[in-house]
Amino acid sequence: MTSWTSDETTRPAFNSKSTPLISFGRPFPEICLKQVQERFKSSRVYIVASRSLSNNTSSLENLKSALGDLVAGVRIGISPHTPIPEIVDILAEIKPLNIDCIVTLGAGSITDGAKIVRFAMANDAWTREDIDTLWGGKSHNPKMREMLHEPMIPLICIPTSLSGGEYQAIAGATDEESKAKHTFEPKVDPDLVIQDPQLTTTTPQKIWLSTGIRAVDHCVETLCSLQSNREGDEAAARGLELLISGLLRCKHDPQDLDARHLCQTGVVEAMHAVSTGVPLGASHAIGHQLGPLGVGHGETSCIMLPAVCKFNAAKGVNKDQQKRTLDILVKQQPVKALMDEVKIMDKEYDLADILDLIIRELGMPRSLKDVGITSDHLPGLAANSLNDIWIKTNAYKITKKEEVMKILEAVTGD
Repeated sequence: MTSWTSDETTRPAFNSKSTPLISFGRPFPEICLKQVQERFKSSRVYIVASRSLSNNTSSLENLKSALGDLVAGVRIGISPHTPIPEIVDILAEIKPLNIDCIVTLGAGSITDGAKIVRFAMANDAWTREDIDTLWGGKSHNPKMREMLHEPMIPLICIPTSLSGGEYQAIAGATDEESKAKHTFEPKVDPDLVIQDPQLTTTTPQKIWLSTGIRAVDHCVETLCSLQSNREGDEAAARGLELLISGLLRCKHDPQDLDARHLCQTGVVEAMHAVSTGVPLGASHAIGHQLGPLGVGHGETSCIMLPAVCKFNAAKGVNKDQQKRTLDILVKQQPVKALMDEVKIMDKEYDLADILDLIIRELGMPRSLKDVGITSDHLPGLAANSLNDIWIKTNAYKITKKEEVMKILEAVTGD
């Protein structure tokens, strides 16, 4: 047991608002029971758990055993990209259960699904047609209701990756017919995030490290934005230091619980940076379009972030911002050691080169070919990227399909 696992610590994740709270220092079932009983006074708990975690580990059984008679129901698994029909299935199951708390065990679609479920409950939305009145804004969704109610029942998230969705209210789900991803904005964050590094050792290393680079992407695109602010920059800088150190340590020793908690703390800072409203850039924009092609969000950042930094550097648009971000990276001892190993200091290098070095050291994909994307996909990928909100706020303003193609062609892997 490592030094920090002694007493439970509970505090707000962010200084600027009261939710979500984060809690760590004891095993997750113990913390969950205490918080359900003492903080939330709940007695009818519905658990939404990752399918792989439920099938391959004792984590769900440990949680159910701790909560005992408080468990009103359990849902195992939500498919990637959170299909809306699965949300409807869960709502049908919980409608007669009179639940007063939701606990998620897992990450990604599990978290998004639970956020949408409690939003739907607050608005008496139990059918597919009802849910279609909850997403987006009026300009995007003419069916959207005039009046929306905020979620009332508490949501406790126990994450197993570094994707960070548990630190924000917003959630996404997919329309199975049109394949469109809809954004729901319940305006209420999850109430509590329980961080348990021991639990995360059950997460495949590839998912842990790649979602960590997604959080790095949040930090780097914040720091390199031409519209950043002091609060966002400071949070992003702290997050970057914690994440890079933690991820490199996790790669070399997956059982290093202190390193895993460094990563979890780094994600909080990355999401703090995101919450300040700094517009992000083309790595996020292109990444959003790679998701529907079956590429994990973390993997998109591993491939696209260095390429976008290299593209912007060639355009000369955010030199100072890239230099400051580079300085944060190269002053860290694990990064210095990597640079010595490949003798990069003897050459000219930039931010993209150091990011590439770190991502390769983590063993993550560095080309579109690595994740099954071929040249046939590129024109459609480029066209779709032009419609993404973050393409318009990239440091170099991208307005042409050919400009996106230039970024993509640099990472085809051919």
